[in-house]
Amino acid sequence: MSAKLIKGKEIAAQIREEIKEQVLELKKLKGIVPGLVTILVGQDPASESYVRAKQKTSHELGFHSVQETLPADTGQDDLLKMVWQYNQDEKIHGILVQLPLPRHIDENKVLYAIDPDKDVDGFHPVNVGRMVIGEPAFLPCTPYGIQQMLIRSGVQTEGAEVVVVGRSNIVGKPIANILLQKAAGANATVTICHTRTKDMAAHTKRADILIVAAGKPGAITADMVKPGAVVIDVGVNEIGRTAEGKRILKGDVDFEAVKEIASAITPVPGGVGPMTITMLMLNTLQAAKRKN
Repeated sequence: MSAKLIKGKEIAAQIREEIKEQVLELKKLKGIVPGLVTILVGQDPASESYVRAKQKTSHELGFHSVQETLPADTGQDDLLKMVWQYNQDEKIHGILVQLPLPRHIDENKVLYAIDPDKDVDGFHPVNVGRMVIGEPAFLPCTPYGIQQMLIRSGVQTEGAEVVVVGRSNIVGKPIANILLQKAAGANATVTICHTRTKDMAAHTKRADILIVAAGKPGAITADMVKPGAVVIDVGVNEIGRTAEGKRILKGDVDFEAVKEIASAITPVPGGVGPMTITMLMLNTLQAAKRKN
């Protein structure tokens, strides 16, 4: 019997409806409209597409939304000045600088310049530290989305063996930290595997919940998965294009084989991807609530 599909698109739509209602309530009760600024430097096509999607979603949810597009040769000091200005802007509750930045700009210096209370991407060291010690924090959007997918799909995390494949600062490390917290939707025993892990299958086959962010198509095969496991595939790998030029995407998991073993699995596309922007919006809403 094939695994149940955990459809991020449907869960994201549900959360967005909840956000819309809360935005209306916040505006009615306190006269506050969540504000988000997205800052794009240069003309990278993928980054432009991501920013358009974020702006579109924020408008749909009733946010005050600002888009700043700067030329690729913008100086680092000018970008930092813009970040500082939005740090002071009371109408803006969330600041997102789209990555990657041009090579002449120090990404860390820019990200660290964002007010931690407006860091809705959850990348500032202050928010990372808060997350690790279990204090309220803006969680990185993709890991936050994964946790919500598990919760809203009825997956039991408490006491579960979770194995994370991948140790990036964007997905692997934060999702491991989120799920080991002493909190609802967490309380798991977590193992992180990476490129230097010996006998990775010995770890992945123990997992009740397997989260894969390896960045390699088909990295996890059926013989590496415990029967009945829940599999979350974070990978989005372009493996070709159709005759019409549409991207052909594949995850980090051998979906067709693993779905016959797992109890639940996320598809690619339509799984984790739609959750990321949604959680960015939820972080921005929470920032507006906290600030006022």
